[in-house]
Amino acid sequence: MADTVAIDDLQGGVRLITLNRPEKKNALTGAMYDAMREALVEADASDQVGAVVFAGQPGMFSAGNDLTDFMGHAGDGFTASPALAFIRQLARTRTPMVAAVDGIAVGIGATLCLHCDLVYASPAARLRMPFVELGLVPEAASSYLLPLRVGRLRATELLLLSRPLDADEAQALGLVNAVLPADMLVEQAIAQAARLAALPRGALAASRALIRGDQAQVEAALEAEAKAFDAQLRSPESQERLAAFLSRSKPASSA
Repeated sequence: MADTVAIDDLQGGVRLITLNRPEKKNALTGAMYDAMREALVEADASDQVGAVVFAGQPGMFSAGNDLTDFMGHAGDGFTASPALAFIRQLARTRTPMVAAVDGIAVGIGATLCLHCDLVYASPAARLRMPFVELGLVPEAASSYLLPLRVGRLRATELLLLSRPLDADEAQALGLVNAVLPADMLVEQAIAQAARLAALPRGALAASRALIRGDQAQVEAALEAEAKAFDAQLRSPESQERLAAFLSRSKPASSA
């Protein structure tokens, strides 16, 4: 499973994390979450890595959780899952992060972007957060971060009604910095990450912390969501919704 996430350290102090499971639209397994978490931990500990870029395969960023894999570990609860361990690290990572979103970005594929310092999208990007329709709740502190970005009413529409966003609307709402041709997307994300990595480390870290605001609030929201997510995951309504979803012959995707 290690080859489903490629980690490449590029010139200019950029670590590129590429989701590499195209046959499942980059749906995330526990092993993939572990690989990404470890890559972020190593980036924070490295004197050589100054920024991280998340990317997927052409036309697909991530379909969210691989529900078959996720439900296979559901008995342990969400609070013990590799997904939550990654989300916690995502929120705490001190290294600047950039996302290059091409195609679908579902569930964590979308909420991951809320933690990135810069986000670039192709015209084919489609963000969607279908937590509630699966009997679950938002994760990755999205219930806190998304209203700050787009306002409570729009966040309610996106999180409760799972309304998809195309690239242009995501940019208009302030969720994406720029919409770029697909063949320029990753290159531009890497270039901007290299610019971040070249800045004075102390000034960059202090400025980033000021821009991002109250870290304690983010982590508190994340943990409150995790507790509610765990409770819902064990609930009959969620079990029914997830089972119905898995019974359909579609790529597994969710939170």
